[in-house]
Amino acid sequence: MYDPLLLPELREMLLEQDARAMREFSDVFHAGVVAENLEALSPDEIWQILSHATPHRQGEIFEYFSLAKQRELIAGLEKGQIGKLLEQMAPDDRAHLLGELDSELVESLLPLVAAAERSEIRKLLSYPEHSAGSIMTTEYASLPEDITVREALERLHTQAPNRETIYYIYVLDDHRRLDGLISLRKLILARADTPIAQIMERDVISVRVDDDQEVVAEKMAKYDFIAMPVVDEQARLVGIITHDDVLDVVQEEATEEMYRMAAVGPLEDGYLSTPVLTLAWKRGLWLVLLLVAGFGTASVLDHYKSTSQNYAWLGLFLPLVLASGGNAGSQSATLVIRTLALSRMDRRQNVQIILREAATGLLLGAALAALGFILALRFVPALDAGVVGATIAVVIFLGTVNGTFLPLILRRLNMDPALMSNPLIASLSDILGVLIYYNVARWLLHATA
Repeated sequence: MYDPLLLPELREMLLEQDARAMREFSDVFHAGVVAENLEALSPDEIWQILSHATPHRQGEIFEYFSLAKQRELIAGLEKGQIGKLLEQMAPDDRAHLLGELDSELVESLLPLVAAAERSEIRKLLSYPEHSAGSIMTTEYASLPEDITVREALERLHTQAPNRETIYYIYVLDDHRRLDGLISLRKLILARADTPIAQIMERDVISVRVDDDQEVVAEKMAKYDFIAMPVVDEQARLVGIITHDDVLDVVQEEATEEMYRMAAVGPLEDGYLSTPVLTLAWKRGLWLVLLLVAGFGTASVLDHYKSTSQNYAWLGLFLPLVLASGGNAGSQSATLVIRTLALSRMDRRQNVQIILREAATGLLLGAALAALGFILALRFVPALDAGVVGATIAVVIFLGTVNGTFLPLILRRLNMDPALMSNPLIASLSDILGVLIYYNVARWLLHATA
């Protein structure tokens, strides 16, 4: 946890070159807390403090820095120092960092890493971005099934220091195919002479190495796992994905979805780490699209210029009508996009969503039409107020349908439903609202003239 009171103390340590205090700071606190409190310092100051920690501890702390900060921190290091730092990092965190670096730099760094870890790095970097293989770690505990509980515990005692988690132990055959799983709890409670084959679970839920990371997150949430085994096409265990990595995936996906729904291109780094020009570009692309959509609304309004002149009061309620349709569409889009993000929908469930939103649109349209009619009576005669009420009913219903169908269509095309952002839904609803408003007015007013 970040403590603003620590920053002055850190600067005082640096000023006095208090090696003992810097070593204690690096060792006593949790690695994440150390990294969080060092973020405010310059790279040179950070390395001055971390130089008093052991190499292993440096690797632990370094993993908790953001990727942008990690790139900044290694920029001033010699390649030999970077190689030693990489050896101390967990395989998945190491792969994340190297995946962000220039390929030429990565190739120059790999010879500086031990041969076994070099092979592991190349394997992890070979998996597609956002796949299960790209976020897994190879530090898992495994056992053969032809041993007893006593022998298993002895082997785990040896494996534990080099494994990310040993709560789940995976049972493999001679070809490293995944045959079963046993929890550490079950292992401890079993009799010492019990064969592993008798107490292991054989129906193991796993993911393929090329599965999308969202699939992994959904499965882990569904089954409440703290780790998920990853297998290749031959059902051989190649790694595991732990709950902390899945939390990062969930946060990343939720952040991207939030950005898109606000008509902002996803940011590779955090907001404060992104250059202003990049922010302007990410936002500007969508603003240009929305500006063009706005001119579409203006063109439709220009088409009904004569109607506006004959019935000047129509302009009084135009913002209200457009806001009603846009708001209803945005509500539906938000609900549908979030539902699609949380689970995989089949055709039957898609139809169910459409019917539910259509029914909701009818109810909301009828209720708000009645309210709109009553409020409009304060400004215009009953016939004109009826135009406003009728338009509100149709606009809310169609806005709801619009906000429902567009994300579903994008998902059907294997695109991200969040691309149909709320501002874009609102802009499309504006065009539709103008068409409906003036056509309803023409039809009702001309019919009663």
